[in-house]
Amino acid sequence: MRWIDTHCHLDAPEFGTTIQAQRALAASNGVVHCVIPAIAVDNFAAVRAMAHQSGDSYCLGITPMNVPYASVDALSCLTAAVKQYHADPRLVAIGEIGLDYFVPELCKSPWRERQHDFFYAQLKLARAYDLPVVVHSRRSVDQILKALRQVAGPGGQWHGVVHAFNGSFQQALAFIQLGFKLGFGGALTYERARHLRSLATGLPLEAIVLETDSPDMPPRWLYKSAEQRATGEPQGINSPAEVPRIGAELAQLRGISLQALADATTRNALQAFARLRALVADTTASDAMQEEKDTP
Repeated sequence: MRWIDTHCHLDAPEFGTTIQAQRALAASNGVVHCVIPAIAVDNFAAVRAMAHQSGDSYCLGITPMNVPYASVDALSCLTAAVKQYHADPRLVAIGEIGLDYFVPELCKSPWRERQHDFFYAQLKLARAYDLPVVVHSRRSVDQILKALRQVAGPGGQWHGVVHAFNGSFQQALAFIQLGFKLGFGGALTYERARHLRSLATGLPLEAIVLETDSPDMPPRWLYKSAEQRATGEPQGINSPAEVPRIGAELAQLRGISLQALADATTRNALQAFARLRALVADTTASDAMQEEKDTP
């Protein structure tokens, strides 16, 4: 059974010195690949190094939350990095990019206009280099759909993933019609997340990919409330190793087998990121060779 974590921040400081052990644990759970998005120019080198070290893939982009801290030449630096590493097979997308109207400060001038400018510029860069995109959207789905249609042109299609999707069913279908897959993670494991669970069960299976957004967005079995943390209970560390258990929750919600869910979401991820096909095939071949060597 093979799984792909389509969105995890393995370079995050929360992992510290445990990152290799966390990635090994994920691999032992059947997670054959992780996609590691950048969030700012400052971590471009880190995500690239991490992907090459762990045999995974990476994206280059600037998130809307980092727009207020971006230097005046940030977009030029991104363009230069994409030009430099475009031939790297482990660079699979432009991301994480988007619009965020949830954070109050980002809704005010000049940051609202600036994140809009950054998003459009990064979409155009993706088109110029024929790369998929990883989209961050919080309370901004309609504006994001408008931007995607404008940049793609009439009838234009995209490839990529809308990360942590939580819009309406109609908005989901609009993204799907544009060619996107929709990312679901630990949030769907909470019974109170009725809308999200309804989306995850009602949308076409061929439109869904799995993600952890680790170390953020912990599933319910890792989450500790403020009261629990105050009494000394540690917050569990979310990591790609949680993908199979999140997948098991989704399979149960949809009433399908775990194997069917794993096969579908892995296939969907390979469709979202074309360069993954060779990388995952290489990983599977290497695992098979190792199993042969280990067999007495």
